[in-house]
Amino acid sequence: MKFVLFDLMGNHPNAVTGKVLTAQQRIQHVIDQAVYAESLGFDGYGVGERHGAPFLSSSPAVMLTAIAAKTSKIRLLPTVSVLSVLDPVRVAEDYATLDHLSGGRLELMIGKGNDPRHYPLFGISEEEQWESLAERYGLLKRLWKEENVFWEGKYRPLLTNVTTQPRPYQKQIPIWHGSASSPLSTELAAKNGEPIFSSNTFHPMAKYKELIDHYRERLEYHGHDPKKAVVGAGARGLYLAKTTEEAIKRYRPYYDIFMGTEASKFNQSPFKDLEDHIHNGSALVGSADQVIEKILKYHQAFGHQVQSISVEGLSKEEQHEQLERFAEEVIPVLRREIPSTVWENEQPTSV
Repeated sequence: MKFVLFDLMGNHPNAVTGKVLTAQQRIQHVIDQAVYAESLGFDGYGVGERHGAPFLSSSPAVMLTAIAAKTSKIRLLPTVSVLSVLDPVRVAEDYATLDHLSGGRLELMIGKGNDPRHYPLFGISEEEQWESLAERYGLLKRLWKEENVFWEGKYRPLLTNVTTQPRPYQKQIPIWHGSASSPLSTELAAKNGEPIFSSNTFHPMAKYKELIDHYRERLEYHGHDPKKAVVGAGARGLYLAKTTEEAIKRYRPYYDIFMGTEASKFNQSPFKDLEDHIHNGSALVGSADQVIEKILKYHQAFGHQVQSISVEGLSKEEQHEQLERFAEEVIPVLRREIPSTVWENEQPTSV
């Protein structure tokens, strides 16, 4: 199994101390965290995209470029690039540039996003999100694959004989499809034989398993081998301690402040509290053995090869403590237990 660390760059008050970082401090902290994750042996680092407080992640391509300059091995992912509201020409140019600056370490993850504030900001309605995503995705693929592109559609002006520059560094930039709520995203991924990344954050396992199963079924329908399906999955936070009781006590303030944000409320999570989320959802809170057991349980259901975690909201000291413990006590066991072909021998991530 491969492991990636994700950060949405929320900048809420610290749940224990009440301290709020300046924007500059929070941005620098993300860069430092990515460098630290690489030193601990994580395989990838992801920066989300949001367009409103308390999040500072409006420009993941810029953030990942800064991270690329200070790292050498770790894969770099926007999680997700909200392609449903972005100009594919600009996306093609920005991320191809990042691909060069990182030496080919870019893994583009696309989606429609789960914060409805970006739709009016960029001039589309929420009802148009899936149509917009599919059209912009199709154009982006052509811009990276072809030169002298002629194109006409609904969500941006006509293109006549356009070749975006620079051309990507990789022969084929891997594209992942963020999957959280709709079979439309898994259908788009399956049709194109590309991997999905299940958010696996706010709801019980069954909801996400249904989407992953749909993805495999549609892969086969579109002529791809479902046995070669590439799946990643997230989790609702991480907190390791010697006992579950200690982990719950220490993590509860951070959980409550995150779940109380408007962006989190939009996802209509059915869990009534942290204990419910631990017992019936993906929260990785407890001893190392319990976290390993839970990830293995989810792997049995999802068949995923990549696991993401997040320590967002914790103090810097606690983040380092949690990442070190996860790297030392959890990662080695799961690497042995769960084989992964992703990012081996620089092979493109595709089905």
